Amino acid sequence: MDPKYQRVALNDGHFMPVLGFGSYAPPEVPRNRVVEVTKLAIEAGFRHIDSAYLYNNEEQVGLAIRSKIADGSVKREDIFYTSKLWCTFFRPQLVQPALESSLKKLQLDYVDLYLIHFPMALKPGETPLPKDENGKVMFDTVDLCAIWEAMEKCKDAGLAKSIRVSNFNRRQLEMILNNPGLKYKPVCNQVECHPYLNQSKLLDFCKSKDIVLVAHSALGTQRHKLWVDQNSPALLEDPVLCALAKKHKRSPALIALRYQLQRGVVVLAKSYNEQRIRENVQVFEFQLTSEDMKDMKILDDLNGNFRYEYQMAFKCYLSTSGTEASVCER
Repeated sequence: MDPKYQRVALNDGHFMPVLGFGSYAPPEVPRNRVVEVTKLAIEAGFRHIDSAYLYNNEEQVGLAIRSKIADGSVKREDIFYTSKLWCTFFRPQLVQPALESSLKKLQLDYVDLYLIHFPMALKPGETPLPKDENGKVMFDTVDLCAIWEAMEKCKDAGLAKSIRVSNFNRRQLEMILNNPGLKYKPVCNQVECHPYLNQSKLLDFCKSKDIVLVAHSALGTQRHKLWVDQNSPALLEDPVLCALAKKHKRSPALIALRYQLQRGVVVLAKSYNEQRIRENVQVFEFQLTSEDMKDMKILDDLNGNFRYEYQMAFKCYLSTSGTEASVCER
């Protein structure tokens, strides 16, 4: 089945493809490779493309999208593009200029989805992770609801069709949802989510508020040393996943992706390998049957609240602040 027809309704009336292509690559990957693999992802059937200011690849991703539009493969309205507001641009007056900067790099008129990348404000500036003379991360104090109101203005200006958050817990979501001046609810919350961290409680909460949960790191991790403990277990080598993969004659990655889709979670599949990119869209070619739901329970039982992405960032954050004071409540 063509993945572009598999979409979920958002609470603002727009629709999002349930399978997305994660475009992040480590800095050592050549920028021209970003163009190649993004084109390949679109050719393979991906219509949901996820990127961010922090990834430093929006110029290349935009080039790939425009190239596939120019050759007639897709129309702009076929592509669902996501960008993210980085933590150094959280002051309200910086939010819209940050989005406009991304659009300039992309050479697109709008993004389909713009999100707050992480609920942790950093000192404004062009350095993604500002540090003081002692090497400690420099945080900022910004009202979370004020950031959201600036995001709402981006939507009203037509620069973003939908707005959402990322890496938010329930309390942080409630801060926005309970804001008396709320104009638009977040349509999604993008978080790390996989069998080792299934986010079941957060998923239930988001469903109760008509907020879609989007899984990044759905296949585990690329294990980049900046973000991930190199001693962490490899999800796709897990014997439970491998046994199900053997049963269905599919890869462990496809089992992990299918698991999320059948839980009602949108998934981002990140790969720069041509074969795996083409393989990942095969997630729509099979289902885990009622018999397999017993195996779904086994997959649920793999949950250990184990987090891959941002492990090092969390450690850095906790060691320098110990609180969430960098994002304040009203």
